[in-house]
Amino acid sequence: MAIGIFIQGVLLNYLGSSFFQHNLGKILSIINLSLWFAFILSFFITCLDGKFKDEHYSNPINRFGMGTWVAGTSISGVLFFKQFSQWGIISEIIAFINIILWGIYIAISLKTFVEIFQTKSYRNVHGILLLTTVSTQSIVLLVNTVFKGLPSFANLSLLIIGFCLYLVCVFFILNRYFHRSWSIEMDWNNTNCILHGALSITGVACIASGNVHIDLIRFIWRAAFILLLLVESIEGYRLFRRINRFGFKNAIFIYDVSQWSRVFTFAMFYTFTALFHGHLFIGSIVIDTILKAGVWVILLLLIIELTLGLRFTFGPGKNQSKERGRENNLPSSF
Repeated sequence: MAIGIFIQGVLLNYLGSSFFQHNLGKILSIINLSLWFAFILSFFITCLDGKFKDEHYSNPINRFGMGTWVAGTSISGVLFFKQFSQWGIISEIIAFINIILWGIYIAISLKTFVEIFQTKSYRNVHGILLLTTVSTQSIVLLVNTVFKGLPSFANLSLLIIGFCLYLVCVFFILNRYFHRSWSIEMDWNNTNCILHGALSITGVACIASGNVHIDLIRFIWRAAFILLLLVESIEGYRLFRRINRFGFKNAIFIYDVSQWSRVFTFAMFYTFTALFHGHLFIGSIVIDTILKAGVWVILLLLIIELTLGLRFTFGPGKNQSKERGRENNLPSSF
């Protein structure tokens, strides 16, 4: 999901459409599609081994993580359609399958929302809930890419569902942080950056649908920008506090899969800004900084996450990360 939006959203808008007409664009897209296919195989293996429920369903909060499957499939479907348009039927099949997967995921998520509300178990909720919005708006992007002339009713229905889910998620997250004591070093989750990422993908979906007034899209961008500044300011303070408490190495260089949400959200905001910057009534210095410097910030984040991920998977970093987490009680690294 994160790498796909970096390729399709950031690199495409920064380097131009000619980027995809050369081998590098196709190679990067094939790599991402290969990762997507590898994840599909791993999910089937967990089903065959009987581990699916324990790994993905038993924990109510982890169920929302399945939204990355929907969003990742959406961006993979878009990449496949853009790169291999001659095989458009495959993209259509991916879209139909993903719509079914999204329906199952939303049903599970709604059931889980009710469980959390009834049991008042807000303490562990965080930005992962917002994947309900991200997955829904990703469907808008996929179907408007693969199918032409989609009815306005279908687009608006999905957009409204996604926004309503966003409001529900924000209610749950605010309930956790405003009505319960918490520590910024231990209890602020990486996935909370999806607070602005979910708005960014909503804005991009509104543009893709062609059914939303420009003033509303402009309002969504401003809201996403304000939330980005707010959330990332909290992240900056969190980083400072974690370094003071755990030391530089233990505070930062411990891999956690939730860190990829930061790459996704930054890349999505960049994409939203690149697609809509001509309609934003805001200082050119701000827009130029986002479009020119933002790509390098996102690229640096991507390289860091790839390095940490590879080290965690293939090197001693996996055991070291677990050991540091146990020693310092680190549930979610920066």
